[in-house]
Amino acid sequence: MASIEDIKQRLTLPVVVAPMLLVSGPELVIASCQAGLVGSFPAFNARTIPDLMAWMTRIREAVGDAPWAMNLVVLEEHNPLLPQQIELLDEFRPPIVITSLGQPHAVVQHVHAYGGLVFHDVTTMRHAQKAIEAGIDGLIAVTAGAGGHCGSLHPFTFVRQLRSIWDGTLLLAGAISDGAGIAAAQTLGADFAYMGTRFIATQESMADPEYKQLLVTQDASDLIVTDRISGLQASFLRASLTRAGLDPDQLPALRAPRQPDLPAGVRPWRDAWSAGQGIGLIHDIPTVADLASRLRAQYQGALVAN
Repeated sequence: MASIEDIKQRLTLPVVVAPMLLVSGPELVIASCQAGLVGSFPAFNARTIPDLMAWMTRIREAVGDAPWAMNLVVLEEHNPLLPQQIELLDEFRPPIVITSLGQPHAVVQHVHAYGGLVFHDVTTMRHAQKAIEAGIDGLIAVTAGAGGHCGSLHPFTFVRQLRSIWDGTLLLAGAISDGAGIAAAQTLGADFAYMGTRFIATQESMADPEYKQLLVTQDASDLIVTDRISGLQASFLRASLTRAGLDPDQLPALRAPRQPDLPAGVRPWRDAWSAGQGIGLIHDIPTVADLASRLRAQYQGALVAN
């Protein structure tokens, strides 16, 4: 099985670039890995199974033995392609598989069979306990302030409570946008920072240029956390909701649990853009290489200061 210590030694920063819907593609994954970070992408971003095969082939050939990750939604009602995606795990053997929504038991069995690692998103202690029982190798603590489907717990308490039941690999997600945040995540007890929003505003991300520009010009006061867009609590840019023809202060009610009543043609993530509270620290749209170099300098400065 892949070793966490071996993965750490191959990195220039303890950072996993989070898999983001309609944002993370091969270019972002490859650039992240080449900069000494763990690049990742959601399987959903490849529209078909042949597309997914092409992406994984390209990534594997470009990054060599650098650690990279693919994200799977393991709740089949949200991911009807899951059985085919699991088959591709056996063929392409990504070193890390990130699982979201649902129980990862089946994925854990496949990934462990070829020697890979499974990290699972959790937002509560109950979710964490179930993931541990499923045999995962790492917990991703998704806290308040994160982009996408965010948690509600503060990182100060969530990380410390997780450490009371889990001595394995721990990743911290939520409002980390600079090197000082990476160092702070480690001080709390996490092994890796899990960074998403900051990497949307990079040259290699697939995000719409207008989306990237909003990340540069907006701050945390321009965010709204609601379940009225995706059906689960998630953080969105108010300006993107207005752009999509929605009133952020009068969002449509849910038709049923987790069933947003959005106007025809409006889709979460494609038309309603997400961001975490670290948005206020984003002031430009660099290449991943330049951003990673900046993060390393900030991280080292924070370590020296402490």
